[in-house]
Amino acid sequence: MEARFYEHRDDKKVRCRLCPHNCLISPGKTGICRVRLNTDGTLTLPYYGKLSAVAVDPMEKKPLYHFFPGSSILSVGFVGCSFHCPFCQNFRISQSVDIPTQDMTPGQLVELARRNGAFALAYTYSEPLIHLEYILEAAGLARSNGIKNVLVSNGYINEEPAEELLGVLDAANIDFKGNTPEFYRRELGGELEEVKRFIRQAAGRIAIEVTTLVIPTRNDTEQEIEQMASFLAEIDPDIPYHLSCYFPTYKYSIPLTSPQAVLELAEHARKYLHYVYVGNAGIMENTNCPDCGRTLIDRRGYAVSFPGVSGGKCTKCGRRIAIPGLP
Repeated sequence: MEARFYEHRDDKKVRCRLCPHNCLISPGKTGICRVRLNTDGTLTLPYYGKLSAVAVDPMEKKPLYHFFPGSSILSVGFVGCSFHCPFCQNFRISQSVDIPTQDMTPGQLVELARRNGAFALAYTYSEPLIHLEYILEAAGLARSNGIKNVLVSNGYINEEPAEELLGVLDAANIDFKGNTPEFYRRELGGELEEVKRFIRQAAGRIAIEVTTLVIPTRNDTEQEIEQMASFLAEIDPDIPYHLSCYFPTYKYSIPLTSPQAVLELAEHARKYLHYVYVGNAGIMENTNCPDCGRTLIDRRGYAVSFPGVSGGKCTKCGRRIAIPGLP
């Protein structure tokens, strides 16, 4: 299948325009992502419709705390990635394409969701954006069947394809992996400003949440967390921000993050943002009213209740709570 978002060049080379890498790809080679292949001067998609995982997850596991909280979502994963994060928790599928997959067309995926009564699809696990053609087709079909679409991603995509994508998405959780250009270039192989641009582009268009994996000695200073929280607050102080504990994996042997340290960093982020959550720490945090502190959404494991919200408003102070799916 032929890809979109590319240009023909001399000597049968092609320039991929999907993400900010803008890879110049020679015949027989792939881009950095490993899944977009130059076949005799045509950019092709040899992994189109090849899914590495299909599962039903709690919405909070994405993590999405402010999009139909307490619901379940049909999640699908792919292979490959536009980054090479040495701490990737899904490196077996993100840093390789030589793994077992199952073939599923967008139509078959939407039919699977429909048969299972799924109200939404999540494109997740490895990096879904490098399979944008598949997502656009599946998401369009899903929307026409009344099924919502969720993206979990590193947010590394050029502005033009991002515009088309946002037209069929309902929500996203974007990784904001650090706040220094050097960290993005050296450790991940990407540009920080491009991720920040996509967050700005998506905010206000879809429900958006942001996650930072807090890694000791890499991105765990109070100053850096405050800088990231301040950036998000300038866009919208209601953006939910998830600070997640790191565990050693893949190429990183740095000791795991202390849950207490992340809890303290969360307090610094709360100077700027109304909703800050801690993940991978053995707790599920409640959602509280920013004005009066009333518990709006109570989380016990993945069991969710709504003791402090009715009609989309706090039952104590009446503040409007703009979270889709609230009672």
